Amino acid sequence: MGAQVDIVAEVHQLLDRRPDVGAVLDLKGPFGDFSAFAGALFRSICGSAVGALVAQTYAQSSDVIDVSVRDITQTALRNFEPGGVATTVLFSRGVQAMMGHRVAHQLWTNGDYDMALALKAAFGRVFATDIHPAARIGAGMWLDHGVGFVVGETAVIGKDVSIWHNVTLGSTLTDSGPNRHPRVGDCAVIGAGAILLGDIDIGEGANIAAGAIVVSDVPAYTTMVGAKGRNVGAAKVSFAPARKGYS
Repeated sequence: MGAQVDIVAEVHQLLDRRPDVGAVLDLKGPFGDFSAFAGALFRSICGSAVGALVAQTYAQSSDVIDVSVRDITQTALRNFEPGGVATTVLFSRGVQAMMGHRVAHQLWTNGDYDMALALKAAFGRVFATDIHPAARIGAGMWLDHGVGFVVGETAVIGKDVSIWHNVTLGSTLTDSGPNRHPRVGDCAVIGAGAILLGDIDIGEGANIAAGAIVVSDVPAYTTMVGAKGRNVGAAKVSFAPARKGYS
C-alpha cells in the first residue's frame, strides 16, 4: 500500500510544482488513490472510455496494482534518468504500455476476451506495441522505450526482466500448439531488436544481445549474440493458395 501512495504523492508534487506539465499531458489532480490516478492517466492518453475501464480494473484488483507498482519502481531504479517514480510513470512509454497490458491481461483472465483485445488494439495505437492480452508477464518488468514490442499469445516472461525496443517474442508459424512462443526466465535482459521465436526457453539471468535471432533454448546466465541467415532447404510456410513445392 505504501509504494502506491508514494507514487501518487510524488505525481501530485510534480504537477503542483509544474502545472504546465500537467497541461501538456492533459492531466490534472488531485487523485484519490492509485486507481484514480491510473484512470486519469489513461483518460489523457486513450480517452474517457479506456480511462474509466483502467480505473475500474485497478480498483477491483489489488494484485494488478501491486504488479504495476513493482513495474514502476523497478523501472525507476534501473533507468538512469532522474526524477524517480513520478517522472517514470508520467513520461515512460514502456511503463504505460505495461500498465495497459496489466489491465488487458486481467480482463482476459476474467474471460472478457473481446474487451481485452479491444484494449490491446487501443494501446497498440498509442504505444506502438502489440502485446497479446493472454501473454503472462511477471512483476518488475522494465520495458525501456516500449516501441515495437511484440509478444505472442502463449509467451511467458518471468519476474524482473529488462527488455529494450523492437523486441519480438513470436512463433515460427510451424507450430499451432499451446506453447508457440518463448518463455523468458527471471532477470533476463533482452537487447533492442532481438527476435525470439518458437517454443524455446530463455534461462534465468540470460543476456540476449541487440539484434540477435534466437530459435533455440538459451541456458541460464549465458549471453546469446548474432543474426546470420542460412539456407536450410525448402520453404515450409505459405499463406497463398496451395501451390506445388510446399510440403
